[in-house]
Amino acid sequence: MAAWTSEEEQRRKRRKRILRGLLLGGAAIGVPALINAAIARQARRVDSTVWGRRHRYAWDLADVLFQRLGAGDPVVLLHSFGPGHDSLEWRGVGEKLADSHQIFAPDLPGWGQSEAPAGGKAALDGELYIEFLVDFLDDVVRRRAVVVASGLAAAYAVEIAVDHPELVRGLVLSCPIGIDSASDEPDLKDAVIHRLLRMPVFGTSAMNLYTNRKGITRYLLEDLYANPELVTETLIDHHYRGSHQSSNRSALVAYLSGYLNHRVAPAVARLATPTLLVWGRQATNPAVETADLWLSMAPAASTAAGMELEVLDRAGALPHAERPGAFAKRLAQFVDELPPA
Repeated sequence: MAAWTSEEEQRRKRRKRILRGLLLGGAAIGVPALINAAIARQARRVDSTVWGRRHRYAWDLADVLFQRLGAGDPVVLLHSFGPGHDSLEWRGVGEKLADSHQIFAPDLPGWGQSEAPAGGKAALDGELYIEFLVDFLDDVVRRRAVVVASGLAAAYAVEIAVDHPELVRGLVLSCPIGIDSASDEPDLKDAVIHRLLRMPVFGTSAMNLYTNRKGITRYLLEDLYANPELVTETLIDHHYRGSHQSSNRSALVAYLSGYLNHRVAPAVARLATPTLLVWGRQATNPAVETADLWLSMAPAASTAAGMELEVLDRAGALPHAERPGAFAKRLAQFVDELPPA
């Protein structure tokens, strides 16, 4: 029961942090434009990460940057969501797998170096990301792939595996969410927060306060990483700059407001794709106990295709970023055991 009630508790904590930023942002009215401009200058555009070969996919709604490296059967790496998130979290795993697999790692629309759909073209929600991923697999990858996804992106990957099995050969889900958290549609309070955060001056001030360096550091240490030594100034700077890019603001606001949530439980119950769950033992959001919900809700997968669980010690909610060697080794073993593509 505790796992099921964690959704509301996590939502309450997120709202509390955002509302604190909104209140402080409102208190700053009078000089917010100058403050926001100074922060924008300080948080220059995120430097392009040099790994693999950079490509651009001219999707119908936005230009999307992705890394491509290696050769062999395709593996698609999908990053999690949050302040400053992008495909960089998969670098260690991608580089280790590139000797035997072809790696695709996109910055999802509105994150990292990728554009967000222009205002009015499409609503930023889970359905948009599912649509993008189907098009990316069909247009760019062009072969049945192993899809590896973290956090909320894992819920989208499961949905695609169920609805488009011709595109997905296997699933690897790193600390996935969508069952016990990020599964409810936004309510009225979420809608109010979303609207306030989108206000040009007031909302920008609030988001700048929410994603200041102290907040980013605390977020990385408390929510994501088990090993504080990995939370370097370079990593903090990357998340800080990414969370302040104007091109990333709308996606981050949509995520914090619950607009990217996706209820994945019905799809998990119909999943017939071989699936590997990977959890960091020290993960708190979502906690490793949450894996039991995924295993119990996938009777078809557990009997027909197989759903396995791997728990990595000394890792939090991003085990692929903290333990890339161990993660890549287990992923390669999983791929090798799949039926031929």
